[in-house]
Amino acid sequence: MPIAELSQLLGISPTFLIIILIAIWDGIWKLIALWKSAKNSELAWFIILALINSAGILPILYIYIFSKEKRKKKK
Repeated sequence: MPIAELSQLLGISPTFLIIILIAIWDGIWKLIALWKSAKNSELAWFIILALINSAGILPILYIYIFSKEKRKKKK
């Protein structure tokens, strides 16, 4: 279903719907990244991830790039 049709169905503007979808996307990735950083005892990453909103980009980078480096160093 296109964004325009969905926004009409919900009675909100398409721009607002896109903002809501980005916020949900960011929130999901942020929660996963915060959980992983807390599990790895990485306080600096936890604080950075908690404070910076990047539409999911920073949490995805942490999950797939930076948290793997720590696992490789431990082995």
